[in-house]
Amino acid sequence: MKTIAILGKPNVGKSSLFNRLCNQLDAITSDVSGTTRDVKKGTCLINGTPCLLLDTGGIDAKQNAESLTDKKQKKHAYKQAELFKRVSEASIQAGLSADLVLYLIDGRGMIDDEDREVLRKIQRHKRVFLVLNKIDNDKLKEGAWEFGKLGVREMFFVSVSHNRGLSILLDSIGEALNLAQIESVSEHDESLEEFLQAKEAQEEAGESGLDSVEIIESSETNLIKVGIIGRVNVGKSSLLNALLGQERSIVSDIAGTTIDPVDERAEYEGHTLEFIDTAGIRRAGKIEGIEKYALDRTNKALSKSHIALLVLDASEGFVELDEKISALIPKHNLGVIIVLNKWDKARTEHRAMIQELRYKFRFLEYAPVVCVSALTRRNVNALKKQILCVWENFNRRIPTAELNALIAEATKRHHLPSDHGKIVKIYYATQFGVCPPQISLMMNRPKSLHFSYKRYLVNVLREGYEFGGVPILIEPRGKKDLS
Repeated sequence: MKTIAILGKPNVGKSSLFNRLCNQLDAITSDVSGTTRDVKKGTCLINGTPCLLLDTGGIDAKQNAESLTDKKQKKHAYKQAELFKRVSEASIQAGLSADLVLYLIDGRGMIDDEDREVLRKIQRHKRVFLVLNKIDNDKLKEGAWEFGKLGVREMFFVSVSHNRGLSILLDSIGEALNLAQIESVSEHDESLEEFLQAKEAQEEAGESGLDSVEIIESSETNLIKVGIIGRVNVGKSSLLNALLGQERSIVSDIAGTTIDPVDERAEYEGHTLEFIDTAGIRRAGKIEGIEKYALDRTNKALSKSHIALLVLDASEGFVELDEKISALIPKHNLGVIIVLNKWDKARTEHRAMIQELRYKFRFLEYAPVVCVSALTRRNVNALKKQILCVWENFNRRIPTAELNALIAEATKRHHLPSDHGKIVKIYYATQFGVCPPQISLMMNRPKSLHFSYKRYLVNVLREGYEFGGVPILIEPRGKKDLS
């Protein structure tokens, strides 16, 4: 698959172009400079051929903190400068690894020396298209010819928000990458606002909006989607890098470094593990600016995941926010592994911490716990093995005869509570689904099954079979439901 990287300074419209070409709302867009930090991947169709599209962070390494006098502000500015430097380096590296680079510039601005430097560096190794964005009319196009001084032969004048000039850009990409011409994308009047509204309406209507590539992925039986969640600065991005064995996600001391979910795949013991590093979650009162979009993306990422890694900081105490974040797991019926990160800096001994953990996260008592250090990569392989164990349990199916024998034995040990003096019976049980395991109980009075008895049956199933790390869903049904 051919790879196309979108590069440029912050706030020139890279993520908007990414969303437009991928025909999805994956990348967060805002007026805030530096919204995109990690390299985000997506699939776009060029002349009917799938291509890998990379949305990179803004190239802006010249952050200056020297002019500040306040020590606290200066310290934060230095950290911010270091973060942007890493983002810029990752973006340039993504460009050098691509087959074609789309270098995006605000066509209404002035020629920037940093753009000139980066273009020279990239052009030595890769073919570059200079894409001048925000060219809404012919008058702006006339003035934008000034950017020819940057020395890039192939220039394109577009307006992503008004879908202007994109068909010419797409045709040229197809020609540059030798992609078979099927049908040229026709240009129309749809604005970016209309595009976003249409996609949101599609999602609300329950349409999947999946392209052919995603349909292929969903049919992969060995593909395990793992969401990494936790509050800010617990080491989620460091854990992703440790699991992949490479520096995929930008790591910084600045809380909220990850905004867009970052996904990457790794092969392990015959399975494909797709890890999704989500944005760190804060208390509602402390969510700032674009982080509200990040929280929404985290929920969407979890809705497509199979297993959640709940990352907790072993060097600090567990807080109420950790418990609130963990509530996202049963909301999406996910398998779960509790990951105690920064174990090399643990504040207390193992037994005491596990005891405290089990007390505060009682509703996740079935979740296995793995202690790791993402920084030193200690126990990372053990975590991967545990993911495969939970995945096996997530797909476990109990034979109907064995299931009914187990339920019958359970009801003999503890009889079903009556419903105002009327007998409540379970006729038979059957497992009708996996991922997670889902069991149906055919009953005479399905609405009379008390939640405490349902919990008792779940515990009986856990005693009889290995269901560590996964929820068990029990659905009582009546005779009328048979039809």
